[in-house]
Amino acid sequence: MYQLPYFKENNPEEVIDFIKQHPFAMVMGVDEDNKPVATQVPVLLKERDGFLYLVAHIMKQTDHYKAFLQNQNVLVVFTSPHIYVSASWYENKQQGSTWNYMSVHARGEIKYLDDERLFNLLNELTARFENNPASPSLYEHLPAEYIQRMSKAIVAFEIKITEIDNVFKLSQNRDAKSFDNIIEKLNQGNEDSRFIANEMVKRKEQLFG
Repeated sequence: MYQLPYFKENNPEEVIDFIKQHPFAMVMGVDEDNKPVATQVPVLLKERDGFLYLVAHIMKQTDHYKAFLQNQNVLVVFTSPHIYVSASWYENKQQGSTWNYMSVHARGEIKYLDDERLFNLLNELTARFENNPASPSLYEHLPAEYIQRMSKAIVAFEIKITEIDNVFKLSQNRDAKSFDNIIEKLNQGNEDSRFIANEMVKRKEQLFG
């Protein structure tokens, strides 16, 4: 991860909000043979006793499930939309192009949870992502037989976060004119381009006054 101060978000609340807004995360680790494993899952962020936790569930009998039984150290990566930025948009065009993106890395230790915690988590997850109290697909509306059958194949986990780092790479190292040019070009692009342009606009005043 870049450790350049001008690409860092120094407001912890912004970083926490980023995690909440981009919950489909990559959970990575290594097994007992140092073979890397990874899976992508939606996670919920919790705070308890002054610590932050990530909670989610994964399939049993997978390489990552087995790996985390042997090695509890994990890295969880949250990312935003990302976009190519051409150096032709800079005032000085004779330099390398780049990529703008936002990413948060959370490190910690994973612990598997019991069935009661799994059922509570499934209830929370469906409520959060269905985002509709009348949805027939909410956990509370699912048949008990279906829940019992499907839950045998999955396990809930929580990760106690021990370290959070971030890169919010949004052309903060460019001059004001180049910065404006990049925003203008990105606003002409697709949804990902416009997302990054909007994030740049949010930071313009802080950068240039």
